[in-house]
Amino acid sequence: MLTKRIVPCLDIKNGRTVKGVNFVNLRDAGDPVELAKIYADSGADELVFLDISATEEKRRTLLDLVLRVAAEVDIPFTVGGGISSVEDIDKLLHAGADKISINSSAVKNPQLINDASAKFGSQCITVAIDAKQIDDEWYVHLVGGKVPTDIQLFEWAQEVEKRGAGEILFTSMDHDGVKTGFANEALEILSELLNIPIIASGGAGTIQHFADTFLKGKSDAALAASVFHFKEIEIQDLKIELQKQGIPMRI
Repeated sequence: MLTKRIVPCLDIKNGRTVKGVNFVNLRDAGDPVELAKIYADSGADELVFLDISATEEKRRTLLDLVLRVAAEVDIPFTVGGGISSVEDIDKLLHAGADKISINSSAVKNPQLINDASAKFGSQCITVAIDAKQIDDEWYVHLVGGKVPTDIQLFEWAQEVEKRGAGEILFTSMDHDGVKTGFANEALEILSELLNIPIIASGGAGTIQHFADTFLKGKSDAALAASVFHFKEIEIQDLKIELQKQGIPMRI
């Protein structure tokens, strides 16, 4: 079994880290640059930095913040939010991002996945998928979860892989922020359908939730925000406990 990854997520709004429940009711969680450095120093494997209001506000990701984060961390970090062109991706990678995450723009213009992976390599391209379960089917949502579509999660995930994405970041909107565990049934299906890594997002509340998404959901990485931001779980403690359960970790 390959080493599993623990990935703190920094959701950014107005230059601050925020966290909500089910994509709403956001509260302040601190300075993103300070948090990024703390996580890098405390054993996080990667970071994800999402400018969550960029698409809705029709503006580009905050380049200066990317530069500041890149100067403070020595682990890979992914940047997303408001990215809609190969040019946007080029600027972010040059600013210090290791990978970029596209979501709404990939649905609206799937060719962007092909073009970006061809130019920068699939290892740089993460496609984020926010989905909600409605009548036993998972449907993709856009613009920070505000715009529903009739696109089914599993079909879209397979298309994304064929177009050249290097990994998928799947967030269950139903589980986001409620701390009852990840959407492991959907994650297990994704892992069976796809050959690229899957990052589980939405639902982390306990150490066992992380163990379950690796063992039951077959996830390659687990992303969380509030349990780390508000010091409910320390990353080193988490990794040690996961290793005790036979889950390979970089410690």
